[in-house]
Amino acid sequence: MKHIINYITTLELAHKEYLWLLLIVIPVIAWYIWKHVKTHASLNVSTLQPYMPQSKHNALILHLPFALRILIIVLTVFVLAQPQSSMSHKQVNVEGIDITIALDVSGSMLAMDFKPNRLEACKSVIRTFVENRPTDRMGLVLYAGEAYTKCPLTTDHSTLLMSLDNSDNNQIDDGTAIGDGLGTAINRLRESQAKSKVIILLSDGVNNSGYIDPLSAADLAKEFGIRVYTIGCGSMGEAPYKTPYGTFYAKTEIDENLLRNIASVTGGKYFRAQNKEKLKAVYEEIDQMEKSKISETQFTNKNDAFFPFLLIALLLFVLELILSQTILKIHP
Repeated sequence: MKHIINYITTLELAHKEYLWLLLIVIPVIAWYIWKHVKTHASLNVSTLQPYMPQSKHNALILHLPFALRILIIVLTVFVLAQPQSSMSHKQVNVEGIDITIALDVSGSMLAMDFKPNRLEACKSVIRTFVENRPTDRMGLVLYAGEAYTKCPLTTDHSTLLMSLDNSDNNQIDDGTAIGDGLGTAINRLRESQAKSKVIILLSDGVNNSGYIDPLSAADLAKEFGIRVYTIGCGSMGEAPYKTPYGTFYAKTEIDENLLRNIASVTGGKYFRAQNKEKLKAVYEEIDQMEKSKISETQFTNKNDAFFPFLLIALLLFVLELILSQTILKIHP
């Protein structure tokens, strides 16, 4: 029964306007009830036993032909509405985007002006960003005093997220080599055949390490058609740090001019994130600006599905005719 109901609910009606004919059922039922009450004879006798039905089942059988006629009317209207089954085929072409995330993991990323700290807050927001882009190839580059590829470009986002979770500031020498981080990210994208190539570079400091000049790396990114979105992460002034000896405040500084120039040279955009909520909003904005292009072609084949209902209506009609002319004929 469940499968039958599910099948019926998937059908489409070519002529839904015929369903208005079902309103005929209401006056037909009302007329039947009125006629049954009006024609019920009254007679004063000493006992009603001779006129009582033998059982409730016999009383219900008296109304069976009428119930069958109502079902026949409903099925006939449904047939007129022309139920149809549909088979759809969808062809989706996705133009993916190759994205490399360059994440600063220097010691200053442990500052607690983000909760619980900058690094963990960034990892949480990046995770959501990755999960919302299932069709794109993405990679992860970590940099501090030097840079290396934590995860190459891949569509296996579970592997990427595992690499992200295992990222910390103890894996490479401390410092802030923005140029090296950008250069390593470019190296992961330079042979990409994707129509859109993007680097999201996050830094919370000033370039003070590495071998590659950040602006020279930006020019190289432009040559390879790579857009760079830069994010300045952290509050200006002072930020709290947790140490074995307690919490202390240290001066923080972000080279916003450098990050802004890198983005401008490559056709990207610079963002400022002073807390986790703002950082989340930044990644959401980038997500909207860098959407994959999806073209969709859908084919739908519709087939008439009225025959089973017509057959049932004919069988019920034959059944009602047989009952009315045989076992139910003896009833008044």
